[in-house]
Amino acid sequence: MKLVEYPDAEMMMMDLADTLAGELKNSLLVHDHASFAVPGGTTPGPIFDSLCGVDLDWSRVHVMLTDERWVPATSQRSNTRLLQERLLVNRAADAVYIPLYAEADTPEEKLPALAKALMPELPISVMLLGMGADMHTASIFPGADRLDHALHGDDLLVAMRAPGAPEPRITLSAKVLKSAMSRHLVIVGAEKRAALEKARQLPPEEAPVAAVLNGTTVHWAEG
Repeated sequence: MKLVEYPDAEMMMMDLADTLAGELKNSLLVHDHASFAVPGGTTPGPIFDSLCGVDLDWSRVHVMLTDERWVPATSQRSNTRLLQERLLVNRAADAVYIPLYAEADTPEEKLPALAKALMPELPISVMLLGMGADMHTASIFPGADRLDHALHGDDLLVAMRAPGAPEPRITLSAKVLKSAMSRHLVIVGAEKRAALEKARQLPPEEAPVAAVLNGTTVHWAEG
């Protein structure tokens, strides 16, 4: 794990957007397309705001989420909606979007089709992750019903239900997360810095983010 500290969050978001754009450009130099996996939630929004205006061949960038809540894109809780509003706009509107949601009552009904669409994107070229104060990453939560499978199984996607999560989730498995060619984790604030330090001392079963810290560049700012 490499830790990069920034004087403030605004500078971190701009610098990280530049870093991600540079890695995507480098990937496009040697591959037909670049796969780019990003988190939902509130933290990455400013990164998306900067990244969407970057001058690169977005038509060859395939964007996907690291995880999604099992709700339609019209829902305020949809991570897809966040991307539609803040990343897949401006120049980045030309990107190809690989969804992790399809209309069905449960994610299990659509897992095979979604996994089949994901397979050509692997290994993911550039990945951005987030982390919760409970040390979850993507939707691999401590205490989730299929935690062991998500951490140690061979499936690409896992349907997850966790205490405190109001709807089912679908998440990239740890196998997919760890295979990314470049991986970054962005966190803000003292609480999440403390959670990161705690996670470094715990097994993934207690701190799922620990499964992906090796080889990851962590970007942190106080606020």
